[in-house]
Amino acid sequence: MTISSSLTSLSDRDLLATGRRLAADERQATTQLIASLAELDARRLYLGEGCSSLFTYCTQVLHLSEHAAYGRIEAARAAGRFPIILDRLNSGDLTLTAVGLLASHLTSENHRELLDAARHKSKREVERLIAAIRPQLSVPSSVRKVPSPVPRPLKPAAERLVETIGEPSPTAPLVAAAVSHPPPRPSVVRPIAPERYKVQFTVDGETFSKLRRAQDLMRHRVPDGDVAVIVDAALTLLLERLERTKLAAASRTRTAQVTQHESRHVPAAVRRHVWARDQGRCAFVGTQGRCTERGFLEFHHVAPYAAGGSATAENIELRCRAHNQYEADQFFGRPEAARECSPMYAPLNSVRTESSVRHFIGSSSWTLRDSSLFSAARLSRPPMIDGREWAAANVKAASSPGGVPAPIQAFSIVLTDCGDRRGAPAECS
Repeated sequence: MTISSSLTSLSDRDLLATGRRLAADERQATTQLIASLAELDARRLYLGEGCSSLFTYCTQVLHLSEHAAYGRIEAARAAGRFPIILDRLNSGDLTLTAVGLLASHLTSENHRELLDAARHKSKREVERLIAAIRPQLSVPSSVRKVPSPVPRPLKPAAERLVETIGEPSPTAPLVAAAVSHPPPRPSVVRPIAPERYKVQFTVDGETFSKLRRAQDLMRHRVPDGDVAVIVDAALTLLLERLERTKLAAASRTRTAQVTQHESRHVPAAVRRHVWARDQGRCAFVGTQGRCTERGFLEFHHVAPYAAGGSATAENIELRCRAHNQYEADQFFGRPEAARECSPMYAPLNSVRTESSVRHFIGSSSWTLRDSSLFSAARLSRPPMIDGREWAAANVKAASSPGGVPAPIQAFSIVLTDCGDRRGAPAECS
């Protein structure tokens, strides 16, 4: 019996308990390894094993990855100075990442205070903690041109064959020269002091032209053209626009109209109230507490619209997309074949290529297959038409005698209760 097959036979409760037990076992094993590395480093036993350093011993003898070896060695040397770190790692109060970030800042005077402050903190939170105790000077705004990629033409295939097998192939096609582009540099957001952050990113020529134009237009307010001030002003305007479109924010509010039960539309007043009440955060509460997600939020019907739920402040709550879908699965049921039917954050109301999958429509289960049908139906579906009725009608047409033959690939449609979602905020369950 394989490991995966032994886990599939577990109940939900047993699988959750197994995950917690294995995580605790992993923490204990990692802590013991770090303690062993600390002692091994103190005795320099790696030299007798033919390794010039502890890092070489970890990668070549213990077969750890470079990243894993570096993190464990750094933790081992910090634990050699402050053994309390081992207890915090074993209990789960600290992570290896937190220890690595704090290691160079720990002293005999502050180590307990810092380790306590970093308890159960994420990497970003630990970085902010370090920025508070070791603030850095503000980074001056700068804009510079990134070096252009250097063209590196590929040799014709015939020449490459000569180099590899010694004989040119008379039928070998010539490959056109190609330009090698370096991978884009990741954006950087890093705290350097309390309430001060370094932000670094790369833009294309069009965005750079917009920046220069904004600087020119704001010279009367920002004579030096400080990029940080320009970006702050742009973000302020963007947030005002997003809050108007997604949260119905307004300087003056009109008298709320009574929403008809037949409509799934969430009134603007309800959206404003729900967003403020739930504090812009998923309101789902699980066995381990409330969800912390603040992105991909949607307006969720506590009592589903299909079951008669109305779009009132008492029946609408914020949910992240994952928990919104989770509660829909709990209410309507989830087909066994669709356990991995979609990426967590795939666009809603979209047609996605799948292996043979099925979605529940109301209380009926269908297999949806024709790609052209779904492409046309997706674009032609009128707004405010019930998703289940629309899908059932299309499925009926596809399953009629002489209907569309099954193609090579199968497709699934995510059905929602919010009509035409293109360009509109999420308002469905």
